[in-house]
Amino acid sequence: MSDNTLLSRLDGIDARFEEVSTLITDPAVISDMKRYVKLNKEYKDLQRLTDATNRYRTALANVSEARQLLDSEDDDEMRAMAKQQLDEASAAIPAMEEEIKLLLIPADPEDGKNAIVEIRGGTGGDEAAIFAGDLFKMYSKYCESKGWKISVTSFNEGTAGGYKEIVFAVTGENVYGTLKYESGVHRVQRVPATETQGRVHTSAATVAVLPEAEEFDVEINEGEIKWDTFRSGGAGGQNVNKVESGVRLRYMWRNPNSGETEEILIECTETRDQPKNKERALSRLRTFIYDKEHQKYLDDIASRRKTMVSTGDRSAKIRTYNYPQGRITDHRINYTIYNLQAFVDGDIQDCIDHLIVAENAEKLKESEL
Repeated sequence: MSDNTLLSRLDGIDARFEEVSTLITDPAVISDMKRYVKLNKEYKDLQRLTDATNRYRTALANVSEARQLLDSEDDDEMRAMAKQQLDEASAAIPAMEEEIKLLLIPADPEDGKNAIVEIRGGTGGDEAAIFAGDLFKMYSKYCESKGWKISVTSFNEGTAGGYKEIVFAVTGENVYGTLKYESGVHRVQRVPATETQGRVHTSAATVAVLPEAEEFDVEINEGEIKWDTFRSGGAGGQNVNKVESGVRLRYMWRNPNSGETEEILIECTETRDQPKNKERALSRLRTFIYDKEHQKYLDDIASRRKTMVSTGDRSAKIRTYNYPQGRITDHRINYTIYNLQAFVDGDIQDCIDHLIVAENAEKLKESEL
């Protein structure tokens, strides 16, 4: 793409940035939370694009200035300085252009949200539950390395360890935009602890990463929610089995996409404080409904994408963990490494980075930038 073509795509960016800067200080906008959040997100995106554009224009100006000096200047020292300026600016321009092209592609509005992660043991019985537990430990360590906070909402332990199912919330910066690549079927090949003959078994667990819904993302008639309380089970503590801190909500919801009505049942025993459990159960209800209502959006992405980098398809086998070979393979981008132990200890950023690069390349191709 030529300089003029790229710069033409940037026409109007400065004016829109100034307009949004003014709007987010308007009391009428601030009082409309849904609009304010949307504009605030646009402001941050435009600020990054404006900063990148200013650096790009400065580099182009430096190239032009250096060329003029080389054409008109006879002094060797000045020519040497101009040559250095020309080389430095010319070398920086391609990376700046790639950065701007990516910033011009509309970002997924969900990316900046917190996430709800659900891990369920699949085929493989006890070993699948153990593997689901290993995945939870992997994500816990990864989130810790990112400075993100994890809070477990509900879990169902496996008979031999691990979890048949575990649901947890992750809060931090750009959580969903990072963890969304983990949605899908994870397969493990290893000798289970329960195996007496030393044979390698194949088991699986399903990971679903959902963007956490804000209160204004979905409409819920809280008066129609039926609440039950029960005593939380668990080891230790005088409060356990004596105080009804666990909560269960039932909500009849009509799916606007299918027109069908279904009952949603959610339990939360995360804390020993009933009001907090109610608050977190409501958060899960909002996220569940938001996810269902946006399934059409996810299906549209899947139909347009030629690869399965982040389609939202939770039935797709995305990754294999092969213990005998110490190998990790991500099947979406043919990514293979042989540091399995470090990977399951939370060192998954390199794989996610490769997935982001693959998706960005796909976006650039689609947008014809």
